[in-house]
Amino acid sequence: MASTQDILFEHKGHAGLVTLNKPETLNAVTDEMLTALNAQLDIWERNNTVKHVVIKAVEGRAFSAGGDIRHLYDTGTVGNFDFDFFAREYALNARIRKFPKPYIALVDGIVMGGGVGVSFHGSHRIAGDKIGFAMPEVGIGFFPDVGASYFLSRLTHHMGPYLGLTGNRMKSSDCVALGLASHYVPSDRFAALEDALITEPDAELAIAGFAQQPEAAPYLAYAAYVERAFSAPSLPDIFYELNTMEDEGGDIGEWATKTLAVLNGKSPTSLAIAFRQIRDGGALDIDECMKMEFRILKRILTGNEFYEGIRAAIIDKDNAPIWSPAALADVDPKDIDAHFAFLGNEELQLP
Repeated sequence: MASTQDILFEHKGHAGLVTLNKPETLNAVTDEMLTALNAQLDIWERNNTVKHVVIKAVEGRAFSAGGDIRHLYDTGTVGNFDFDFFAREYALNARIRKFPKPYIALVDGIVMGGGVGVSFHGSHRIAGDKIGFAMPEVGIGFFPDVGASYFLSRLTHHMGPYLGLTGNRMKSSDCVALGLASHYVPSDRFAALEDALITEPDAELAIAGFAQQPEAAPYLAYAAYVERAFSAPSLPDIFYELNTMEDEGGDIGEWATKTLAVLNGKSPTSLAIAFRQIRDGGALDIDECMKMEFRILKRILTGNEFYEGIRAAIIDKDNAPIWSPAALADVDPKDIDAHFAFLGNEELQLP
């Protein structure tokens, strides 16, 4: 079966198996990998002997830690923005969400960015013990893409804006409690679950034999705090509420202080974009979300914040980005509106 070195495909029994196989880069997804996966889904969608698709990663620290942001920096700073790569990625994200057969992601280790896009849109999202989910993009002047406007906007307790703006990491119990993951299976049972999905044509039945109740979700202990602050109708209102909570002291004050410290390190422009996209995404279907994100993407890549964020994080590694504007109060609402404006004949085309 056709495979590339970095992504492997195999048809065994009732399952089409996908393996992310680039551990030296934490399985960061590339254009070649996404193109190969899309082509393989074409084959398996038409093959009646393939009852479900299973995507996993080689054992290591990560399921997939995102995309190759250094490549985007190197190409973008010389004016080559590679919009076509994102168009293909976003179309694949939407396709996975709508795939007509069970699409089962066995997710263990770090999962961010592009890795989220090829896993968390699946019908079944199995969290292992080592999962570390996060959408930290606002910290590098980017935005939570790959369909985050769809799935973050649908989380309870206003956890979507909280996760999208802070970039905080979630473990298995929180992922299951929030519905980011559909099931928890201990990591040491993943291989046996894969075998069951090969031999059992009913994915639900196979998974039911391994799924367990995770431990209590630590982030949900703060759900009332999150709901109070992040249900605010605007981003300035969120900051106002967090400052009010900080003044109250005690546990709530400590939580608010930590949350403010995280938010104050992010790009103000990216915070404003992420807040709006998650707010608006709740009323959109997956295709509409991906089109919205493509509009944002084209403006982000032709701006400055993203390249400053990457410079600070991985080029100079000083972790001291100079955001422009530097304060949320100085972000021009018209500039944010421009990120969401229609692209005319450059709109993302989806089948």
